[in-house]
Parts: sequence; structure tokens; C-alpha cells
Amino acid sequence: MYSPKVLEHFHNPHNPGEIEDADGVGEVGNPQCGDMMRITIKVKDGILEDIRWKTLGCGAAIATSSVMTDLAKGKTLKEALALTRDNVAEALDGLPPAKMHCSNLATDGLRAAIEDYMEKHPEEVLD
Repeated sequence: MYSPKVLEHFHNPHNPGEIEDADGVGEVGNPQCGDMMRITIKVKDGILEDIRWKTLGCGAAIATSSVMTDLAKGKTLKEALALTRDNVAEALDGLPPAKMHCSNLATDGLRAAIEDYMEKHPEEVLD
């Protein structure tokens, strides 16, 4: 059912945890399946310097949280905002159709954290 990459990110997740003095925080959830994600980011000079996640959910939700941080870390805020659910699913060599909503949740959480950062730093311009 799951690709080897999904299983790898589930068993050995990347960047779990929380940034204590985060510049931005995004919290999202899907009441239909019960998955909840909290994404925290650290931004320096418009670049996502660090990103961490806490996820309560299924294996796919954990894997998408993990791979999303790999895709976003080191990118500009604008580049990170451009990440899509398809980018996340492709990085995991696909997800079962019933689990695609998990990849939406990961990018939604990232977007919410960046929006929180932008609200706190209105002087910052996305190039």
C-alpha cells in the first residue's frame, strides 16, 4: 500500500519536534480523519532556516510532515509557499488516493506557519 519512501519517513522521520522561539507557527487539522499538525519555522533573511513538526495522525500524515520539511528547508518563503500536495506526494513516490489529504495537510501547515510569520513581519516582502 505504501511506497518504501513513505515507510522510511514514517520509521525515521526528519525534523520532528518544535522550535521553541519560532518565527511562525501553523496549526492545521482534518476533522474527517483526525490528523493534526503543528509546524514551526525559523526564518533568516527570507530563507526557511529551520522547520519542525509535531503530527498526530496516521503513517502517511507523519511521512508527509517529514518529507515536506525536507522540501521546504533552505528555500525562500516564496519558494516554500509554492510547494504543492503533488510535490509532497511525488517526493514520497506516491500516496494511496485515500491518503492524498495528508499531503494537503502538510503543505497547508507550512502555508499557515509562513502566513503567521508574515503577519508578524509585515515589512518583509516575498521576492
